[in-house]
Amino acid sequence: MRRLIRRISIYLLAIWAAVTINFFLPRLAPGDPAKALFFRLSQHGYVNPALLQALESEFGLDTTDPLWLQYLKYLNNLLHGNLGISTSAYPATVAQVINQDIRWTLVLLSISVLISFVAGTLIGVFMAWKRGTALDTSLSAIMTFLYSILYPWLALLVVYFIGFKAGWLPFSDGYDLSLTPGWSLDFILSAAQHAILPAFTIVISTVAGWMLTMRNSMITTLSEDYVTMARAKGLTTRRVMFAYAARNAVLPSVTGFAIAIGSVVGGQLLVEIVFSYPGIGFALYQGILSQDYALADGILLLVIVATVVMNLIVDLLYTVLDPRTRQERSA
Repeated sequence: MRRLIRRISIYLLAIWAAVTINFFLPRLAPGDPAKALFFRLSQHGYVNPALLQALESEFGLDTTDPLWLQYLKYLNNLLHGNLGISTSAYPATVAQVINQDIRWTLVLLSISVLISFVAGTLIGVFMAWKRGTALDTSLSAIMTFLYSILYPWLALLVVYFIGFKAGWLPFSDGYDLSLTPGWSLDFILSAAQHAILPAFTIVISTVAGWMLTMRNSMITTLSEDYVTMARAKGLTTRRVMFAYAARNAVLPSVTGFAIAIGSVVGGQLLVEIVFSYPGIGFALYQGILSQDYALADGILLLVIVATVVMNLIVDLLYTVLDPRTRQERSA
């Protein structure tokens, strides 16, 4: 229990650090979101100069209050779920913009990560079991090459060769813009078709990492005495491979899942930008271009907090999967 409280305290400290950095970022960044919005509004006709001060107060950029008071107000707003007003989607709030776009990101991320993790883990198991063969050597080389390719470069290659040159699948937007978003069959099929290339890019970019981790862990596990004993008992190859070796070898993959998910999320944000996919990654890109610092900071804070929470969940899950950890904690 003491170890658990200490771990939770560390994660809470990480969230506080992220919140604090998020407070100072818009105040250190060049430009003024309130002035940028005031300028855009003034282009459509006369605007009362007093509106600028009202916008600064609404966006939390009013410098009449001391910095510590602004910080306390910012924390109070976060506790009440108030991430501020989006200047690029004014008068919509940041929470409304995120709520609209995060569904696309969550669907794409969950499907891609699930396929990548399961496929990479299974491939790693079979490669370790067949280590030293031509299949193991060739796949290791291919996976290492794919692992070294950055998300944006692979996304650009997929867009150019599969989307633009071959024309097999759509490579921009999340659905056919002539359709009205809803639960109609046409919209669902269109959204699924538009998600294939972004999901394919994420899977190809991440499957190698899961495969290499599982392969190396599996090779180490195969040399353990309990695996040798299972073979000596005459158990089937399938049972030895999965029930004895893979079951224990997967623990490092589970431990690294939360750490890897942060890089996967970061990579997906870049993939969404390349494919103009309507998720929070594309919203982050648009927010930066339009100097919508409230939206950009809100998305970054969401990603950081989600990653920290995922680390905590995996830490607790590891305790369930590995009995030795429970014994150490009880001792």
